[in-house]
Amino acid sequence: MALSAEPAARRYTVGIVAGEASGDLLGAQLIRSLRELVPNIVFQGIGGPRMEAAGMDVWFPLEKLAVRGYAEVLRHFCEILLIRRQLRQRFLATPPDLFIGIDAPDFNLDLELALKTRGIPTAHYVSPAIWMWRSERLHKIKRAVTKMLTVFPFESVIYQQAGVDVEFVGHPLTDILERIPARAGAREQLKLPPAVTVVTLLPGSRQSELRHLADLFIQTAQRINAKMAQAVFLVPLVSRETREMFELALYNNQASGLPLTVLFGHAHDALAASNVALVASGTATLEAALLGCPMVISYKMPALSHWILRRKKKSLPYYGLPNILSGEFVVPELIQHDATAENLSQAMLNILGDESVRTGLDRKFTQIRDSLSHGAARRAARAVLPLLRI
Repeated sequence: MALSAEPAARRYTVGIVAGEASGDLLGAQLIRSLRELVPNIVFQGIGGPRMEAAGMDVWFPLEKLAVRGYAEVLRHFCEILLIRRQLRQRFLATPPDLFIGIDAPDFNLDLELALKTRGIPTAHYVSPAIWMWRSERLHKIKRAVTKMLTVFPFESVIYQQAGVDVEFVGHPLTDILERIPARAGAREQLKLPPAVTVVTLLPGSRQSELRHLADLFIQTAQRINAKMAQAVFLVPLVSRETREMFELALYNNQASGLPLTVLFGHAHDALAASNVALVASGTATLEAALLGCPMVISYKMPALSHWILRRKKKSLPYYGLPNILSGEFVVPELIQHDATAENLSQAMLNILGDESVRTGLDRKFTQIRDSLSHGAARRAARAVLPLLRI
């Protein structure tokens, strides 16, 4: 329902940039929520298929920004820099009423600074992990961001102490994942037997992640299969390119005999149906926790990227969001050199073989769900309305 006839009569323009698949999901939810409040509103910038389906005018696809790790960014640096320059010029030539950067801080903060300096209000949706690494970015955020929207409650305290206008809106995944059926329903949707042991492998959404994790995840599945021949494996992938990369890795590892199904999407259904998952560190670890799926977290990246990351990482000993939110090692993390097929398979078999561990995980995951609030997209939309000067 629109706020009133008067704001609905005026056309508002919102510039918006999302840089990866998780941002596409958040952006689409935010676009729909803002449209409910202000029907006559236009969104333009960088987004993915979900944001485009929600009615956004996509100038550049978000795949152009979806690279991870310092070495990978360096290879695409010139193209990314050119896109940001073109975007800045378009927004300055025809200023939007508001700019919203969704995550992607390395790209968005410089853009937000340039726009805010010219009088365009800026909001940043999803705080950079300044509590984990690169805390020096807080100074730039204060100059670049008119309002910060956080999805984790502890982040707001950091910004309040720094004098940044901030609002905790909750995590949209809590609402999105409520609609996913529980294990029995998810297995029925995926045509899986009720009693079978289901293992989901999530090696990431980027091609760069598949290059470092596909072989490792397949070799881990082979080891589990050798110990549990009745287990079945699901591998949800988000694009044709990542699917082809994984299928090539299956061939190279002589894994055609594995009871493994590659899915096009359906990651949430697969996690809900699973007894355990092997998950690349990132947003997918939070998705698994919110769906109550026990997991082992892993990640590998180029040696240079990992060296730089370790130098910038703060004192937190965790990488995975479930552990960060819990303040303890709730689920195993096996990163870089520790991420071997032997270590990963043993950690997953330990979870499958210990009911008390699974019960404890379920209790911790419930606490995480309760801490992240509900109605996040609508709360985020209402938080930025004053910036539109409605």
